[in-house]
Amino acid sequence: MTQWTVHGTRRIYESEWMSVDLDDVEIPDGERFEHHVLRLPFASTAVVVVRDEHVLLMWRHRFTTDVWGWEIPAGRLEAGETAETAAVRETEEETGYRVRVEPLVTINPLNGLSSHTTHVFTGTDAAKTGEHDPAEAARVEWVPLDEIPGLIRKGLVPCGITLAALTTYLTLTAWSGPPSGPRRAG
Repeated sequence: MTQWTVHGTRRIYESEWMSVDLDDVEIPDGERFEHHVLRLPFASTAVVVVRDEHVLLMWRHRFTTDVWGWEIPAGRLEAGETAETAAVRETEEETGYRVRVEPLVTINPLNGLSSHTTHVFTGTDAAKTGEHDPAEAARVEWVPLDEIPGLIRKGLVPCGITLAALTTYLTLTAWSGPPSGPRRAG
């Protein structure tokens, strides 16, 4: 058997945003030790907003890593909120665009250390409803999808959730076409 066994959990820190636990785990060879686990009480959402072979991206700074980069709209679910509702809300709050969403993929960004889940959606039918939130992004732009691989190679998409969402979208649409129809060759 290759599954780890959890014998217990000891909470080290807790806030409304997260908790840090020490889980008493046993690995398949019988070794037992404490493993740090970050637990977030709410899942998050992220949205790859596409229109006319472009994706809506936010240029922003993250103080935690002191890095500037392109990100898709994302945020946590509020209590009682569905992932779909949160995705629409977060996109509009952060970018000033209201979208219709369809599920793309669900990921666990740090599954070796965290129980956190992010539900990623494809956003379509973007309608401008206001301005972007300057606390969320220095600017918001429609970037051609064919420029995304170059931005990734240059290290300009440092956010793991954004990177996973964009590469998943590009991979799946290369095989099946975007939600609005087949992808043009060329």
